[in-house]
Amino acid sequence: MRSPHVLLAAGAALALTLAACGDNASNSAAAGATTTVTASGGPVTTCAKADGSSAKTQQFTAAPPMCLQAGKKYTATVVTNHGTVHIALRDDIAPNTVNSFVNLARFHYFDGTTCHRAIKNFVVQCGDPTATGTGGPGYEFDDELTKIEPYQIGSLAMANSGANTNGSQFFIITGSDGAALPPKYTLFGQVAAADLKVVGALDALGNPTDGPPLQPIDIKSITITES
Repeated sequence: MRSPHVLLAAGAALALTLAACGDNASNSAAAGATTTVTASGGPVTTCAKADGSSAKTQQFTAAPPMCLQAGKKYTATVVTNHGTVHIALRDDIAPNTVNSFVNLARFHYFDGTTCHRAIKNFVVQCGDPTATGTGGPGYEFDDELTKIEPYQIGSLAMANSGANTNGSQFFIITGSDGAALPPKYTLFGQVAAADLKVVGALDALGNPTDGPPLQPIDIKSITITES
């Protein structure tokens, strides 16, 4: 396991880690690689089906090929046990990150998982099927920070354990401490304004220091629509 990246949240009294620990992937690859794998281990060159009919898959050996369609806008609908949020995905500033997230979602990677971490006025961290903070899809890809914009409440960004160690773990900023994070975490989406009340409900479940939420936060499903 790699050492976590240690941060000091602005306005917070203690140092907080915002990290995704290593998943012991033997080969890391930037999104844009030409192959990925199914649960059976067989290499494929196609992306997950856009209609959501691909089989659930939670282990890969390489990042997906580029699956996004030019000119399309992508929205993630995240259904949790505390409400639903719609997230506009920002492939204009983080195309490889959005590509990975969209493909994982279409493989139902996130469905039925538990958010392993929630810190009040900071973030809710999800995307690890093991709910331990150590899980990942089996590949890593590089940060996309050159076009990053300021974080805000409702921002969707990648958790990491240092530079260029992105996998599947992500966080939603739920408070001002999270919005004050340094720009070291790839920003790739924003919760719709109408759904920020759900973000507030998730924040209310946050641990006052660090750790799992006060009540379970479960992701029932993440579906992707394009327009």
